[in-house]
Order: sequence, then C-alpha cells, then structure tokens
Amino acid sequence: MNRNQVLTGAILFATLVLPAIAVPPEGKSTADPGAAVAEKWIAAWNSHNPDKMLPLFTDDVSYEDVAFGEVSHGHAELRKFAASEFEGVPDLELKLVRADIHSGHGTIEWMFSGTDKGVFKTGKKFSVRGVSVIDMRDGKISRNLDFYDVAAIMRQVGVLPASTDDK
Repeated sequence: MNRNQVLTGAILFATLVLPAIAVPPEGKSTADPGAAVAEKWIAAWNSHNPDKMLPLFTDDVSYEDVAFGEVSHGHAELRKFAASEFEGVPDLELKLVRADIHSGHGTIEWMFSGTDKGVFKTGKKFSVRGVSVIDMRDGKISRNLDFYDVAAIMRQVGVLPASTDDK
C-alpha cells in the first residue's frame, strides 16, 4: 500500500466512520446539560403526574401551548394545564427527537402521540411532531412555548377532512 492509499483510507475513515460512532443515539444525552434538561422534560410529561413536572420549572414559569392559545403562569396554572392534558390524552407519550439548549435558551424537538379522549372526544389515535422553545433561569425552565400542527391532529382524529397530503 502506498502513502496516497493510506492517506485516502484515513481521510475516508475520519469523514465517514468517526462521525457515525461519535454521535449519541437519537434523543440520548451525553454530558450535555441541555440534553439532560430535555430528557427530564420528556420524562416529566410521560410520568402523567403534574407534580413530577413542577420541579423542572421556576415558580413564576410562563408555559404556552401556542396551538391552542393556552397560557399558564406559575405552578398552580401549569399543574392545572398538565392535568387537563393527561385527562384529554390519557395515553399521552412524548419521544425526544433532538435537543439544542445553550446559554439558557434552546429547543426540544419531540413526537407527541396518544388517543384523543377528552380534547375532541373522538377516541382516535394521533401522532404529531412538535418543538418547545425554552428559556432557563437557575437551572430551571422559566418560559416554555410549545409549537405543533393542531390541524394535523384534527385530521388524524377525524375532526377535519384529510388533506391531499394524507391521501
């Protein structure tokens, strides 16, 4: 093997193999504190227990579900909002797709799925992608805005007609 072949092989290894083994599995944390916050956020929602969620948030948290125009201020309102979500979608499940949180600000990308029992009362399953934009203060979330396509959920549960993309 000549020097050029060895160099070419090393370059290919460095560009193709190293990035693949260096990247953690999708949604998994490394030593990144932002990813740890995202994983705790996901776990709190998946606990179906509002009281397990509250320690992640500052006492004066502002939590907004932009799709439904719901704004909760402080722990009491957030507890009430979370309880209504768990009642409306009793099998609510969030899966972490990706987190990017740095210097007290970032995003948590997720998949939200479940069965509509109390929102539109259809009893049908749905799944939608979403993202939460967060601000942090003193290691806790002080502001949280959730963005997702509520019309996609409505189409999946039969409240809206299927779009041409769904056919």
